[in-house]
Order: sequence, then structure tokens, then C-alpha cells
Amino acid sequence: MNGLKIIKNPDVAIYEEVTKAVKDNNGYCPCELIKNDDTKCPCKIFREQNTDGECHCGRFLKVSE
Repeated sequence: MNGLKIIKNPDVAIYEEVTKAVKDNNGYCPCELIKNDDTKCPCKIFREQNTDGECHCGRFLKVSE
């Protein structure tokens, strides 16, 4: 079965910058104004994404296994 897995962005500078922003935002996506379960990083939109690619803020990527 060919599924998707979530990995950290291999660009360490981007990953670390966005991770700091997430920590400064109490674990919520720094791109979102509303703080709820759907915007807790990784956000619901990204968790439910069924294609390869990165999340909106670039912290994580989904890749085919």
C-alpha cells in the first residue's frame, strides 16, 4: 500500500524558524488567527491532506512511502 508520511522540512533553517513561531504561539499554527484543535500544529488541513507537499507554513512535508 502506498501511503503518505509526515516528515520535518529538510531545510533546517525553515523548520527551526517555523518551529520557534509555533512554540511562541503556544503550539498553534503561526499562520492562523484562530486557536483551536483544527489549528494545533500540524493543522487539520495538513493532517487531512492526501497529496504530497508541504503544509501552509512549511514546517512539515507529506511524502509518499
